[in-house]
Amino acid sequence: MTDLTRRPERTALEAAGLGVKHRRGWALRDCSFRLPVGRVCALVGPNGAGKSTLLSLAAGLRRPTAGTLTVLGGRPGEKRVRPRIAYLSQHKPLYPRFTIADTLRMGRELNPERWDQSAAERLVHAGRLAPDARVGDLSAGQRTRVALALAFGKTPELLLLDEPMSDLDPLVRHELTAALMTEAAERATTVVMASHVLAELDCVCDYLLLVADGRIRLAGEVEELLAAHTLLIGRHEQPGPPREFARHTVVESRTTGRQLTALLRPDGPVAGAWQTAEPSLEELLLAHLRAPDAPPLLTPSAEPRTARAAA
Repeated sequence: MTDLTRRPERTALEAAGLGVKHRRGWALRDCSFRLPVGRVCALVGPNGAGKSTLLSLAAGLRRPTAGTLTVLGGRPGEKRVRPRIAYLSQHKPLYPRFTIADTLRMGRELNPERWDQSAAERLVHAGRLAPDARVGDLSAGQRTRVALALAFGKTPELLLLDEPMSDLDPLVRHELTAALMTEAAERATTVVMASHVLAELDCVCDYLLLVADGRIRLAGEVEELLAAHTLLIGRHEQPGPPREFARHTVVESRTTGRQLTALLRPDGPVAGAWQTAEPSLEELLLAHLRAPDAPPLLTPSAEPRTARAAA
């Protein structure tokens, strides 16, 4: 009998030295990370950081210039991998002359072996949309709901979302995010969701990939990444950073008047009379984005197996 407790954790995405070069430079460069299955992963970074490039690579829509990327144990786009992935871009390409019923029928015809009509219809009905309504007559939020229904009807093991809700108002975005998380939880779907709305990721995602300047800056469980950092606030009147910080990794340090606020990756206790707290996810991300020279951090589960084996 197989001992399930010793079975290695399955991998949804794994990159090793991954790079993509355009005419103007590198969109991604030397990216190495691992995403276990079953996680809801926030893919975060400024515009032009390489988020869309990474998702299009995972979807099999383009090839890397350097390095490798494996998806569900295979190459992106290959026959045994493609049916197990659903990808939704920012533009949500749907046929405007199709009705909602036509759109779901198309999904069923294109995915005969994996299609779940009830899952697709559940998302549509929750938005009180008529099956005979034409896609071109729907609002942005309604089109996003239909696009998500099409994606979930495919019953993907891995769902790739490239900021599909960026053009929606906060209320609609909240409703659709809740519906998305419910469907993902019921099927243990691995979700990678690119987003720039940092405050809304805190209660949704349990895994994080932070991309900046085409490189991975943070990767791993949100709780572990937050626990590895400490926010310090206190009085500091001398020029330069406090001497107490010398043995620690300082991600960012800012002074307002006589008050200093710093985000540290501490190596043991920090000396001095500082107020300490665990940063919020938004504080962590903004600090790393404002400090491009801060060293990257990957938790053990985010390290590629090749790197872990070599270590």
